[in-house]
Amino acid sequence: MSKLVINQKAVTPENAPAIVKLCPFGAISYTNGMLEISSACKMCKLCARKSGGIVEYVEEAKTTELDKSLWRGICVYADCSGDQIHRVTYELCGKAKKLASVTNHPVFAIMIGHNLEEKAKKLLHYGVDKVFLYDHPAFLDFKIEPYTAAFCDFIEKHHPSSVLIGATNLGRQLAPRVAARCRTGLTADCTMLEMKENTDLVQIRPAFGGNIMAQIITPNTRPQFCTVRYKIFDEPIPTEQPLGEIERMEITEKMLSSAIDVIETVDKPKDIDIAEADVIVAVGRGAASETMRTYAEELAELLGGMVACTRPLVEGNVFDAKHQIGLSGRTVKPKLILCLGISGAVQFAAGMKASDCIVAINTDASAPIFDVAHYCIVGDVNEIIPTLIDNIKGKR
Repeated sequence: MSKLVINQKAVTPENAPAIVKLCPFGAISYTNGMLEISSACKMCKLCARKSGGIVEYVEEAKTTELDKSLWRGICVYADCSGDQIHRVTYELCGKAKKLASVTNHPVFAIMIGHNLEEKAKKLLHYGVDKVFLYDHPAFLDFKIEPYTAAFCDFIEKHHPSSVLIGATNLGRQLAPRVAARCRTGLTADCTMLEMKENTDLVQIRPAFGGNIMAQIITPNTRPQFCTVRYKIFDEPIPTEQPLGEIERMEITEKMLSSAIDVIETVDKPKDIDIAEADVIVAVGRGAASETMRTYAEELAELLGGMVACTRPLVEGNVFDAKHQIGLSGRTVKPKLILCLGISGAVQFAAGMKASDCIVAINTDASAPIFDVAHYCIVGDVNEIIPTLIDNIKGKR
């Protein structure tokens, strides 16, 4: 990686102040006889040109060209931490099949746990060509070292080009550990995935507070890792007959080594989960009054749904974080979502734009929420919602 290097031996109390003044961004400081460059540096290289050799710009070393033909297949990690396979696994299998069609690669799944034979067979109905099964009593409880060792064993033996992992509690711990062990890149919370013909996976996610959509690729290392939230992609329709095979992987004692002992596992009480709701009434700042919140709750009850909100209402302690939609909250895909007084920032839209039917109500006709909504109503929610509630009650 290209960088600025300071020759500290050449730094003196006399020349240091002049070098500090060179930086137009205030990124250079002089402390305890040492010059330091902070993260405010924009790499303009003015200090390297004007410091008389005290600051030097070092070019990035050329990377060895990767033979991408040695890496083949798109792998999905099957999250079996509970009694069932997490549904994000099925969504990723469907997406992996679409990505694999571009490069004509197979779709793999890796399962780690105990007594997983039946669950592995189920994946064969979702477009997986081969399930690699690490089944052992030591994998019954999630322990990061054995799971990482098993995952890396699979990668070393089968060289998948891309690895898709659900952004579950388990996946968020496992993905960075395995990616770091493989010395490769990882993109978290992707909202879109595209495949190039050269097998580079384009991983798209909001960046800089949701102001841009960043397209990230890992062209010089393999495999390519990404995590994806539940409800981002469509779950495929399972086939009647299994279309792949299961391969049981060899498990060594070294693989099972761990410094962690699980003494007891306690099930967490079932919590509010707006991601599972078929109908959502989402409230934004334009509908944050106590009266409107009451109306939203009444409307949700009439429609058999749940109330959700945007981030500002959570930050203002109006709603609990469990009700927040967006990349910093929950990703949802209901059959119907009503957006009341919501402008439609990228972070929020990315968390709900896959909904079957989006109805948006806002006084601002140019609000970004109307770019993703199926039905757009320009008007005051304080007038429209009470009328809508009365009409629903009248129909019933």
